[in-house]
Amino acid sequence: MLNLSQRLILGCALLACLTVGLVAVTHTALVAAGQTGVAYFFMLAAFLVELATVYFVLRPIRRVARDAHRIAQGNLEHRVEWSSHDDFGVIATELNRLASRLRELRDSEAGRRQMEFQLSDAVLQSIFEPIIVTDGKGHILKVNQAAAELLGDAATDRMALTNTPGGGKILNAIRDAVSMQKAVATEDEASMLPMRIGKLERSYRLRTTPMRDSEGRLLGTVTTLEDVTSLQDTDRFKTQFITVASRKLRDPLLQLRRGLYALSQGFGGELRPLQIELVAAASSESEKLDDLMSDLIEVAELDTGKRELKLERLRPLQALGEARDRFCDEATQKHIRIEVKAYADLSFVHADRRALRSILDNLLSNALRYTPDDGEILIAAEEIKDFVQFSVRDSGRGIEAERLSTIFDRFNAFSESGTGMGLALVRRLVESLGGQIAVESRLGHGTTFRFTLPVAVVDTVYHAVEAG
Repeated sequence: MLNLSQRLILGCALLACLTVGLVAVTHTALVAAGQTGVAYFFMLAAFLVELATVYFVLRPIRRVARDAHRIAQGNLEHRVEWSSHDDFGVIATELNRLASRLRELRDSEAGRRQMEFQLSDAVLQSIFEPIIVTDGKGHILKVNQAAAELLGDAATDRMALTNTPGGGKILNAIRDAVSMQKAVATEDEASMLPMRIGKLERSYRLRTTPMRDSEGRLLGTVTTLEDVTSLQDTDRFKTQFITVASRKLRDPLLQLRRGLYALSQGFGGELRPLQIELVAAASSESEKLDDLMSDLIEVAELDTGKRELKLERLRPLQALGEARDRFCDEATQKHIRIEVKAYADLSFVHADRRALRSILDNLLSNALRYTPDDGEILIAAEEIKDFVQFSVRDSGRGIEAERLSTIFDRFNAFSESGTGMGLALVRRLVESLGGQIAVESRLGHGTTFRFTLPVAVVDTVYHAVEAG
């Protein structure tokens, strides 16, 4: 198919050919009739027709096409100059109007983008916490005033940031957020960045989050340094207080339990039925208090780093079977079935035996406490990439959605009859072993706790011949 310009050129060419043909026929006839002068006149007329066709038709078309091409290339300042009011004049007017409209749209879009940039920059600079913005490759694009004051010249220089205290952790968090494309926001000691400003040393919690466009493509990352110096000092004071208080109270509590045991065994004389009931109730409460003291001390030791973990290779199925055996009698009394589901050839986990036992015991104790008679508890393990995921699922009433966010906090309201420290201890133990823990629950459908532990690395032993 021919476009409009090609059709016009072809039409003009045909018209010129037709004119030349008619003139040639006329010229031949006139020469034959002996009218040579008139014949040359017709030849001149044909030549002038061709020139007029080229000048008044083809040349304006090419001129308008060049103007339209310049506008299409982005030169919106260009104007099509045309003085006449013919069809070409109309085309020129519309092209100028189109260029003017496109220029207005471009200017307004640029102005809007400039305003958005200034607004986002003002918001960034007004945030009190240090913020670092990078592109999708981890290159630093922008920092706010707080980050510039904290890090100095290293805030925008990757090489200098590497040699700055805590700078390596910042770059590692950015690298992880870019590679994994998910938020990096841990709260353990590894995420705390000590920074010295003048004579003061501050602690910051590192949080790095990926940025995406509307289609989900990675644009870059935003790193925030949250000043947690006061929170860390308060938490350290609470931990020290709990440690001292728990140890100071443990000896009096031990003497109290011994006295109650002696009374319950009749060493102080025969007791009446009411006295026996009171001593039994006091013994039960003292046992709960002793459990609370043990949990408090263990959590405090984990927080202060005094708890030494003895990591070894443990088989998941064996750990689950031993946990079931420890609660077998209690489950039988409530007619609750405890089922173990795990393959015998699961990879070994790298964990502390005492810590894993404490994790499973706390989760199973909670499951038994909230599972009704004739219920069922499933403890399972499965391998997921470089981790083994353990799960404890019960058929109890479940947990309200508003309580799930604080379920692993200390003294949470989840355990009305427990110490309120069990799940907090479980979380700290799991995290100290390099894993993560989560909970899923819905009222009327039970509760499932899941935690991961890293797979033990197999040490490859080569034969002397293979080693060369």
